[in-house]
Amino acid sequence: MELKHIDIANLSVSPVNMRGVKKTPDLTNILPSVRARGVLVPLIVRANGSPDTYEIVAGKRRYHAALAVAEEGGGIEELPCAIMEAGDDAAALEASLIENIARLDPDEVTRWETFTRLVREGRSPETIAITFGLTEVQVKRTLALGNLLPRIRNLYRDEKIDAVTVRHLTLASKAQQREWLALADDPEARAPVGHQLKSWLFGGASICTKVALFDLSAFGGEVVADLFGEDSYFASVEAFWTAQNAAIEERAEAYREAGWSEVVILDSAQPFQTWEHERRAKKKGGKVFIATGYRGEVTFHEGYISLKEARKLAKGEAVEKPVRPEITATANDYVDLHRHAAVRARLATEPGVALRVAVAHMIAGSPLWSVKVEQQRSGSDAVTESVETCASETAFDKTRRETMALLGFDADTPTISGGEGEGLAALFAKLVRLDDAQVLGILAIVMAETLHARSDIVDALGIHLAVDMAPVWQADDALFDLIRDREVLLAIAEEVAGKPVAEANAKETGKTLKGIVRDCIEGRNGRAKVEGWVPRWMRFPASSYTPRGGVGAADRSASVASLIAREPHIEPVREAA
Repeated sequence: MELKHIDIANLSVSPVNMRGVKKTPDLTNILPSVRARGVLVPLIVRANGSPDTYEIVAGKRRYHAALAVAEEGGGIEELPCAIMEAGDDAAALEASLIENIARLDPDEVTRWETFTRLVREGRSPETIAITFGLTEVQVKRTLALGNLLPRIRNLYRDEKIDAVTVRHLTLASKAQQREWLALADDPEARAPVGHQLKSWLFGGASICTKVALFDLSAFGGEVVADLFGEDSYFASVEAFWTAQNAAIEERAEAYREAGWSEVVILDSAQPFQTWEHERRAKKKGGKVFIATGYRGEVTFHEGYISLKEARKLAKGEAVEKPVRPEITATANDYVDLHRHAAVRARLATEPGVALRVAVAHMIAGSPLWSVKVEQQRSGSDAVTESVETCASETAFDKTRRETMALLGFDADTPTISGGEGEGLAALFAKLVRLDDAQVLGILAIVMAETLHARSDIVDALGIHLAVDMAPVWQADDALFDLIRDREVLLAIAEEVAGKPVAEANAKETGKTLKGIVRDCIEGRNGRAKVEGWVPRWMRFPASSYTPRGGVGAADRSASVASLIAREPHIEPVREAA
């Protein structure tokens, strides 16, 4: 018996499986465990004749549970498998594995403590794997929990983090783990989980070092790996693709020198479909097709021509031989990078041009710029509607529409950011024809569209610009429906109605206190109308009503107040007369 991890795509249910292959099994009692911990007990498989593919003799429910978790967005990881050899009995193997697993605590964090102690006593991961009927990868993944902050391990122990999320957190630095915990603690934020976490850690689609065609020892970029695991990843996707593309071109040139009629490098993530091609030997004009996946994997398909070419050849028609480029892809890189270096050196001395290029990037984006529009959405429809209909949004929308007209955008386009399908060069050409004041006006709108609503920059700007909420905001039902704290309501009643009124109603219900506040704001039921009242949370700087705090705006204002106080005031840019 050999224990190893096998890609789930290379597994299928064997016809001899005692539970059959047609009916999907009931996963009710197994699915929660697989969601939280992954597949622990190895499947029993055997080779089915095709290279690297296996059929499942025992473990159909574990297999289907893993597929179900993948469909939920949890991703598909390789599954632990015991490969049967001639003379092995599947039932006996499975019973032995289950018995070994039963000797382990079901809590993986406790298993990590056990395995760590054994490692300190001199046991290797391979020996531990044999002892407990696990694959070596399973043991290493458990040992990798030692790379986590204790609080993350405890969250995993309490099943508040799933297995896939934990695996990816073992790749994170301690600083990244603390940042992730801060997001998990923030009720207004959403910490990335599952395979989204990988993108968050690496700033884009993560790429495993296993797919590299180049020599990793000569790679100058950073590689990130967990403490014990077998997988490692490129910290910079851009650095990986630079090295990978150069390696692809080298392999392509080697094919050409070996006498292949043509080497076709397909566009990134463009699949090579065998049904669109026909086999053809090298001596008869067969080509090499090189396909690259978005995760960096490269596949070389030797000896094919397209069906279109095959039909022409069958009819005796001539097939036009593609013209070979006068320079290689690497030579094109040489030309492009040197031209880029010259242009950016000059751009650094032309701030007016750079301003227009930056605004074009902010609107249209690029492979290196990712600009997102603040959606101003809340989980509450009432809050979202309150913001959409407020005076500030009305004023901003009016200015935005004027800017759209200046750029020639459709007036019904919801935002300027996004580019309305225009390319960077086309936008730059428009911006060059505008004066600095107009470009700065466009910049102001785009910056406002992409200003993060729940960040300290909002507080910094509000304090710096001395934003007064009173002229643009009016208390509404959406706010009052959300205030439920009596201590806060008493403090607000004191603000709008005076201390004697607040003290006289100190024992009244929240509903009564809200009524008093509304009467004062609207000037009804004999109470004097209070103009321009704004709750402390919404002012600049913001503050709390009680020592308990818990108000994000107040905390952010406090964190930036001293910074803004030290900075000189930036005078607004005025149009030339």
